[in-house]
Amino acid sequence: MTAAPALPRLQPLTRLQPALFETPVVLKKAIAAGRKLAELKGLAASMPNQAILINTLALQEAKDSSAIENIVTTHDELFRSATHPDLFASPAAKEVRHYVQALHVGFGLVQQTGLLTANHMLAIQAELEQNNAGFRKLPGTTLKNQHGTVVYTPPQDPAQVVALMTDLERFINDDGAFDADPLIKMAIAHHQFESIHPFYDGNGRTGRIVNVLYLVNKGLLDIPVLYLSNAIMRSKSDYYRLLQAVREKADAPALWQQWVLYLLAAVETTAQQTIRTVTDIKAALLDYKHRIRTGFKFYSQDLINNLFMHPYTKIEFVERDLKVSRLTATKYLAALAGAGFVQKVKVGRSNYYINVALNEILTRQDVVGVARP
Repeated sequence: MTAAPALPRLQPLTRLQPALFETPVVLKKAIAAGRKLAELKGLAASMPNQAILINTLALQEAKDSSAIENIVTTHDELFRSATHPDLFASPAAKEVRHYVQALHVGFGLVQQTGLLTANHMLAIQAELEQNNAGFRKLPGTTLKNQHGTVVYTPPQDPAQVVALMTDLERFINDDGAFDADPLIKMAIAHHQFESIHPFYDGNGRTGRIVNVLYLVNKGLLDIPVLYLSNAIMRSKSDYYRLLQAVREKADAPALWQQWVLYLLAAVETTAQQTIRTVTDIKAALLDYKHRIRTGFKFYSQDLINNLFMHPYTKIEFVERDLKVSRLTATKYLAALAGAGFVQKVKVGRSNYYINVALNEILTRQDVVGVARP
């Protein structure tokens, strides 16, 4: 096995200068990405129930982010596992579900504290990995390429890991310490987190959760709806190439700028894609609301929320959310299936019901292109 050449010691972010990123091309891209993000924020705020977006888009992100780490599941398997975990919960689906829970944990902590701290990242990773291993305490962690060659050795000293995470926490939360556009700071912070590689497992997925929580923390979004995993997955080679290039030559301004431009492009294209998705979900929800209210006496807002919170719902979910009997919930879903709003699927002695319109929106494969820097 070939060893990678020794790389420069990872430095605290406080040694970087904001002026490094104050070039016309970087600032122009930051403005463009910021505008798309603001458009998405306004659109999400117009949803009758924003929790629907948190639930449905978090599932999308969990699936895509996990796929980057070769934890692969399908939409169908993921949605089915929510209705009948004993029957459909494959190891991959379980991992993806942990990701969703980790995202909710992190979002709750950011809302409660108004901060995004190293302790929050520990809590996110603990939920993700279902353990409390904490920051790395043992040496030996290396990153390898597809050929098994070591390409990067992150900090090995536990004290240095803690010191760098403390510095990263300050960089994220103290805007006076590094006065730059928050999207530029997000790109820098993401590179630093992935280079510190503070955990034994789950670094990539934790880092991608931190990205969206940072946007919420800085007020660029109200809720976590902008996820970069799909864009990263479609430009994986560029992502890892640029990540590594900055590690090898952290004193090269052009490489840092290329890295930032890459993530700014990912924000812009992902925001545009998410705007389309949210627009379509909102239109489908209003269509269902109008047609069900017109055609069925049992219409309620709680019913609409149930249908759009769960791409696949079931009798027990309707019982719980609408506070009705099992017989009544069964009648409601049978009527909706007969009218084509949901598709009934039989599983042994039970059933689940697919929201036809929502499922079509969530499972389409948009091609997200991220411009090469």
